[in-house]
Amino acid sequence: MLLTECLVYIAVFSILLGIGTAAFYFCWDHTRAVIFDANDIEAALRAGEHWRADVRDATGKVSVESTAAGEVVRMPEAGKEIIYRFESGELRREIPALNNSQLLLPKVKSSEMKPEARGSVTAWRWELELTPRRRETQMPLRFTFEAAQAKP
Repeated sequence: MLLTECLVYIAVFSILLGIGTAAFYFCWDHTRAVIFDANDIEAALRAGEHWRADVRDATGKVSVESTAAGEVVRMPEAGKEIIYRFESGELRREIPALNNSQLLLPKVKSSEMKPEARGSVTAWRWELELTPRRRETQMPLRFTFEAAQAKP
């Protein structure tokens, strides 16, 4: 009788331990996904603020070129030109005069920078969508940034 009770307790303990382990790894996996999404959101917001500062500091006409590989936005500033290049799912910020190229966002699904006429001011809108890291992601990471030139 005592041996049978011990076997039943061991079986129940094993089942509970298996369920607890599965729940732990489920939570662990989803916590990592939240951390990755938070890092992607932080990087996108940092890139958006950088872009907004560059649009505000532009001293000449900002131009957008659509190429077969992606989109190129040129912003003339004091003595240099800043280029935002979206190609192959990556967004780069380049300053050719300083031989500087910086990867802003590595996993971009779509990026579109376009002007919007608002009275006498030309505002710029940047629609950005990041590539989800997980297939089962319910909500895509989409952002909209707006800026206007201080000196058009």
